[in-house]
Amino acid sequence: QVQLVESGGGLVQAGGSLRLSCAPSGRTIATYAMAWFRQAPGKERDFVGAISRSRGITYYADSVKGRFTISRDNAKNTVNLQMNSLKPEDTAVYHCAAKTGAWYGGSPMNSTTYDYWGQGTQVTVSS
Repeated sequence: QVQLVESGGGLVQAGGSLRLSCAPSGRTIATYAMAWFRQAPGKERDFVGAISRSRGITYYADSVKGRFTISRDNAKNTVNLQMNSLKPEDTAVYHCAAKTGAWYGGSPMNSTTYDYWGQGTQVTVSS
């Protein structure tokens, strides 16, 4: 079983920035394709961004393109989500997800593709 630990959430004003990090406990992140999803109160869990295991190919939700950047640092064993120009509608619990190996036939934007999930970190953007 893989435990994913997220960090970096918090409260920020609109227009500000936050950087989230996710690390697999006791495992090498280079083994996994990674993604971030978010869930606002009363809403479904939505895709934010994903990055492939080896080539660093990235995908983003239209709502965050140009503002958020997902990256992986295999040396530090983390995947990061840099969030700039934050908006109140970005407020949600952000979850890290991992897929063992490649995405294969699954969509990187679909939550059912992923094998492991973190507990989440709260991001609150005030207006």
